[in-house]
Amino acid sequence: MKSLMSIRSSLLFTLLTISFSCFAADEAELNRELRNAASIDDDETLVVLLDAGADVDAANQFGKTALMNAVENGNILTTSILLSRGADVNKETIVGLTALTFAAENGQVELTALLLERGANLETRTRSGLNALLLAAQYNQVEMVDQLLFKGADPNATDKDGRTALMIAAYRGHIGPVELLIHSGASIRRVDSKGKTALIHAADSGNNPDVVDMLITQGAQINEPSPDGATPLIWAAHSGNPEMVRTLLKHDADVNRQDDNGASALMEAVQANSEDSVSILLEAGADKTLKNSDGKTALDLAIKEDNKEIQSLLSQ
Repeated sequence: MKSLMSIRSSLLFTLLTISFSCFAADEAELNRELRNAASIDDDETLVVLLDAGADVDAANQFGKTALMNAVENGNILTTSILLSRGADVNKETIVGLTALTFAAENGQVELTALLLERGANLETRTRSGLNALLLAAQYNQVEMVDQLLFKGADPNATDKDGRTALMIAAYRGHIGPVELLIHSGASIRRVDSKGKTALIHAADSGNNPDVVDMLITQGAQINEPSPDGATPLIWAAHSGNPEMVRTLLKHDADVNRQDDNGASALMEAVQANSEDSVSILLEAGADKTLKNSDGKTALDLAIKEDNKEIQSLLSQ
């Protein structure tokens, strides 16, 4: 018994064949139906529409074409037909997305291979400066990252903020892409436009200590600060994540380093209201008497935050 989609497809195929043999259909409607057919992998209707004069590269109000729809939905046959009928593999939406970036974001490995074979540009950027590799790293598409690197993607390419795929993957805690990027030559100590390294991004996000372990094992400097003097440990304390604080201390992070404003990791943990982080830092030898540029100690800050539990910890 045919599925509802198959019945609809057959009926539409028949109606279109009859209609298009009798008169020219409205071009905008043809193009709209072409994009719809590409989305649902309706190759029969797709061919009829193309034969009837639908524009293979016609885009909607956002610049999205039938090819992009086909790729986004993982429709290999439809993608192949569109490419064979001359679809522009590098056409961009109004925000700079291409068929390849849609494939990368959604982990469509087979489609990516097809698009690259047909001339897709690895380095095309979205409006925010993300290329296929940066997107794949952002969405933890491990196979895609591996494929793009194998095809020659630059592991040190950056977005408009100077962030590399390694920084993006590290911030999001994606250990798979981090490992692949490091082994493919991604620079571990490179900084973005704000002076932050991949390690600082990992410490700031605080969601995967394994990423921190790998970065440090591969050469990241545990106490290398951002331009304001904040070390990875200070960033981690600022995020209020005790597991990340513990991981950095395990790698001998300087527990009493202060940034340019005199803030220490302990002070940042206090202001983040993270009791566990404060306890861990105190056990590691954090100096309670340090003062920031305003002359305030960690206890002073705890009083300001009105956190009685942390005040008690600091008063012991």
